[in-house]
Amino acid sequence: MTVSIETLTERDIAKAIDHSLLRPELDDALVEDGCRLAAKYDAASVCCRPADVKRAAAILAGTDVAVGTTIGFPHGNHLTATKVAEARQALADGATELDMVIQIGALKSGRDADVQADIAAIVEIAHAAGAIVKVIFENAYLTDDEKVRACRASVAAGADFVKTSTGFAPSGATHDDLRLMRANAPSHVQVKAAGGVRTLDALIEVMNLGVTRIGATATEAIILDFRARKAGGAAASKPVEVGGY
Repeated sequence: MTVSIETLTERDIAKAIDHSLLRPELDDALVEDGCRLAAKYDAASVCCRPADVKRAAAILAGTDVAVGTTIGFPHGNHLTATKVAEARQALADGATELDMVIQIGALKSGRDADVQADIAAIVEIAHAAGAIVKVIFENAYLTDDEKVRACRASVAAGADFVKTSTGFAPSGATHDDLRLMRANAPSHVQVKAAGGVRTLDALIEVMNLGVTRIGATATEAIILDFRARKAGGAAASKPVEVGGY
């Protein structure tokens, strides 16, 4: 079914957004403001840096906004043991969503079994704690064949989402990549677009490709635009973005 402004509710839009708080220069005040903004607009989650998880969890306690963080970010080529330690700490600090980067070098070397084992180690820990795992491919560095193999490894490892990008590579989510990922993951594995989805129209476009989450800093701009259009007004002006994609 095609989705549009007319068929969507504000909650549909808000719950498709992981509000990103990943830029390295964000200070404590900006992280805290970002968490409050996510709560104000009822985003699906905040995706914050590992050092900010405890702070985010405290601010978002009692809300319907999940706390997410990154594992093996942004390049992915950490030892699995290091990623496991990161995941354990993040879960202990209050994260319920883990966005992990695959071992990009291993995938490109044809070591798909190692990639799968790396993902599965994080999935096992996360699922035991009731958390979910989104697997970041960093498609800017991959061929189409490698993207398909990354989908297969993620699915076999039990991942909950496949995700395009960190937001820090030369390019982010493309429509071609999203179509490819959706076609190569079963329906129970969701697709997250990250990097470049900054407007309401762009969000609706990727939702129509099968995306159920995006990573974005423009949460407020997207929601205000939706409200304005639903009310029959002009598109809302764009507030300042402070997050990370």
